Amino acid sequence: MARWLKLLVIGLGLAGANPARAGALIDCPLRDAPFSSATPLIDILLSPAAKDVVRRDLPALPLSTANPFTSTKAPSFAAIITLREAAALIGKRDLDYAAVDRDLAALPVTDADRIARCARYDTDVPKLRPAAGRPRVLLFEKINGYRDGPSVEAAHAAFVAMAARKGWSLTTTDRGGAFTPAVLRKFDVVIWNNISGDVLTLRQRAAFQAYVDHGGGFVGIHGSAGDPVYFWDWYVDTLIGARFAGHPISPQFQTARVVIDDPSHPIARGLPASWTANEEWYSFKTSPRASGSHVIATLDESSYKPGSFGGQNLVMGDHPIAWTRCIGPRHAGRSFYSAIGHRPERYSDPEVVQMLEQAVAWASRRNGQRCQ
Repeated sequence: MARWLKLLVIGLGLAGANPARAGALIDCPLRDAPFSSATPLIDILLSPAAKDVVRRDLPALPLSTANPFTSTKAPSFAAIITLREAAALIGKRDLDYAAVDRDLAALPVTDADRIARCARYDTDVPKLRPAAGRPRVLLFEKINGYRDGPSVEAAHAAFVAMAARKGWSLTTTDRGGAFTPAVLRKFDVVIWNNISGDVLTLRQRAAFQAYVDHGGGFVGIHGSAGDPVYFWDWYVDTLIGARFAGHPISPQFQTARVVIDDPSHPIARGLPASWTANEEWYSFKTSPRASGSHVIATLDESSYKPGSFGGQNLVMGDHPIAWTRCIGPRHAGRSFYSAIGHRPERYSDPEVVQMLEQAVAWASRRNGQRCQ
């Protein structure tokens, strides 16, 4: 992800937003939210009036011609940052947002704004028919934020190979419209393949949360917990259990030691006590252990240099890199997340493949037993 940081330094590209596309008003998150410095940057870019306010009130924020990371068409990095995070990432941490927040809040949110904000979501329900096999796995690949193609494609190929080898029923979709009670009940586990950006409408969110709360499984990979800003608290705080802080920048990829924290867990069964890999290593603002996660593997911070990201120290001390969570009022739902997986070759590592295979098997156990 270091390439997007370089482009942000080149400029935020607040010129040239696409006009709002005609369409129905749907229940996308933040559809009716007032403009502010804390809403998605893409929603500022979609409004000529809001862009004018930013240009006038934040002249210290560099504006230039559009670049791929400030596109108003998803996937776009502008969907996962706000004005504040954009400024911090390019070293502008002392800006005064009082005037811009006042003037943005005074702008009316029009139907054209609402339609433009919701254009990156979808509501058509795809016809998904799982093939024979167990577990029944839904591989979800809709991305509205940062899309790292090689990571997504390597993970996709790895899960297809796992399904063929293990006899899973694997179905792939890039449609948020698949998140309905009727569709989700066909599957034992949903894998989020490097998902970035807010991708579900309010009804779709509710369906997914109910699915997990009542025993559905979730497996999240790398970028599925790597956005600088989240706009769905349940997803990041309850389902994942930790918020992304950053990853090393110079150098971005480093060789570090992964250590199994609980060798007795089914996901860790048969894995070596430790191994090394060259990767983009995520740090989190707090340890997921503190929010009740069961840690499968940690990162030995003495084996690499975490450094800083956007001015934030990335040293965690206790540094979980893969963990599980029990979700819902009866702890029926199962969640697994692994931060490993930016480099495509990691999906060929035997340790990573085995851990993911065993994670899918663990998360898919919709047998009425409480998650431990």
